[in-house]
Amino acid sequence: MYNRNVVFLDLETTGATATRDRITEIGLIEVDGGNFIREWSTLVNPGISIPPMIQALTGINDTMVATAPRFEDIARELYEAIDGRILIAHNARFDYGFLKNEFKRLDKNFSAPVLCTVRLSRKLFPQHARHNLDSLISRHNIDCNARHRALGDARVLWHLAQQWRADPGEAAVLEATAKLLKTTTVPTGLADTVFDNIPEGPGVYLFYGDNNVPLYVGKSIGLRTRVMSHFSGDHSINKDMRIAAEVKRIDWIETAGELGALIEESRLVKKLSPVHNRQLRRASELCAWHWPADRHTEAPQLVSARELTGGEFRDLYGLFRSRRSAIEALREIAVEHQLCHGLLGLDQRDGPCFAWQIKRCRGACAGMETPREHALRLAAALMKLRVRAWPFPGRIGVRETTADGERSELHVLDQWCHLGTVKSETELHALQETIQKPLFDLDTYKILNRFLHSGKHRPEIIPLTMDAGPAA
Repeated sequence: MYNRNVVFLDLETTGATATRDRITEIGLIEVDGGNFIREWSTLVNPGISIPPMIQALTGINDTMVATAPRFEDIARELYEAIDGRILIAHNARFDYGFLKNEFKRLDKNFSAPVLCTVRLSRKLFPQHARHNLDSLISRHNIDCNARHRALGDARVLWHLAQQWRADPGEAAVLEATAKLLKTTTVPTGLADTVFDNIPEGPGVYLFYGDNNVPLYVGKSIGLRTRVMSHFSGDHSINKDMRIAAEVKRIDWIETAGELGALIEESRLVKKLSPVHNRQLRRASELCAWHWPADRHTEAPQLVSARELTGGEFRDLYGLFRSRRSAIEALREIAVEHQLCHGLLGLDQRDGPCFAWQIKRCRGACAGMETPREHALRLAAALMKLRVRAWPFPGRIGVRETTADGERSELHVLDQWCHLGTVKSETELHALQETIQKPLFDLDTYKILNRFLHSGKHRPEIIPLTMDAGPAA
């Protein structure tokens, strides 16, 4: 930002909805190439009453704005101040959305490159959990005698930029800024405002083409940022170039957390078979080698996803998307460890197997090794493929709650299967009554395995009874 022409901006408004609420105050600081140019601020008559809660927060009341200019009166001066500059704001989507809607009411299409200091602070100081303006004011010891007033808060952003120039340094700030300012171009098949209403929280997004053909399904803990990244100006990924040329509609599903987004993405990819998702996965093809501990001298048996039951998980080895890949994996293990192809069921001939004849088998099929010795070597060779047993005594729920604490979801899980997601006790009881034996799914197994055992997450796990809600 130090080598560009920018404007640090803050707005006060009558509420949080840009399409309904209106601006009551504008404050900005113009900076060229890192040098302060001027400050400018004005109250704005919103044409509607200011709610008491907002009056208490900002100190701006109906009397103060009664004689202030309306937005149309200052629109030209404001536009000239910000035109051709990077717009820097805290939670920039909020301020940018209000400006776009105010100009839209005047039949003027406004757009500008936008830099959000919340996102910039997160990139520069990832060790800190909180990046709201009050936290930054406290953390950086900034004096603000006009909090929740437009120019006062704009001045805070200008002071932050100056402090960050010293620590973590100009180079770090410029590198982070460059990444955040990647130009996002709205594809020609979409409306100019297509990104405005996409939430920043976790969830799944869907791109559709002509005739509502599903093009791509993705997930993110920051939906809006992730969706916009597909259309960044550099188009470094060929897939994104094709999507930008074909997309006609964007939809999304919000989730309470990352696990819900991962599960929903996997489900939708299988259901919709989007054109540009790399793998169109079908759980029905999934299979694994079943080799019970009490029958180790017998050959491993290939079982399909439909045959898998909870008790067998301790005896499963490898999870494969096809019978062919499972047999090939076992054959490679046999060659690597000089195991008998006959005892593994890979060679159906009578007498010594072909691998023994070419000296790639230690001779269990020719009496040179006992079946038990062979089984011990096979057990050691298969250990790296062993499927992790379900680590809970029964069915569980994993609760995820949104960052603002307003909404939560309970993911009902059993034996590495996702049985459903509910939002209330009533929904949980209804789900428990209708659950049938689920089909084991490799992607869900991998998602849950990583989520529960990576150490990155600390999920709230709730034991569930089979016929009711959470266990007492």
